[in-house]
Parts: sequence; C-alpha cells; structure tokens
Amino acid sequence: MTAYTLPERLSLWQRLLFAIPLLGRICKEVAYGAKENIYYALGTFVSLWGCSVVMFGVPGLYIPALCLVPVMFTLLILITRG
Repeated sequence: MTAYTLPERLSLWQRLLFAIPLLGRICKEVAYGAKENIYYALGTFVSLWGCSVVMFGVPGLYIPALCLVPVMFTLLILITRG
C-alpha cells in the first residue's frame, strides 16, 4: 500500500465529501489513491446492494435503484451537454 498526497487546498465540496466517515474515505482513495481502487469501490457497492437484497428482499433491490434515478438523469444531462 502506498501513501497518497492531497493537494494543498481542497475545494469546499471535496472537504465536505471527505468529511463523511466511510464514504469520504472511499472517495478519497478513489480520487487520490491507486488506479485499481475504483474497482474495489464498485465491488463494495455491488456487494452492499446484494446484502440489502438478502436482508430486505425485493425492497432492498428496487429502493436503491429508485434513489439512483436522479443520479442517472444528471449523468445523462452532463453527457449530452458535452
């Protein structure tokens, strides 16, 4: 494991995001860590989604998908704007 260096001054949204206990650490590792960390983060989120399906059944499957709808709309708008 190698250490990463953060920039001298982070923007406000990065400081707020990195201050969230678990999610912030994952985002910091993906942004400034090794290149393969994105795959570990995606595997973690898929595993957590699978655990929610096992624990809560069908609502554990479609409630996270329903919450991701605004994210996908935003991504589609950003893609179309270039």
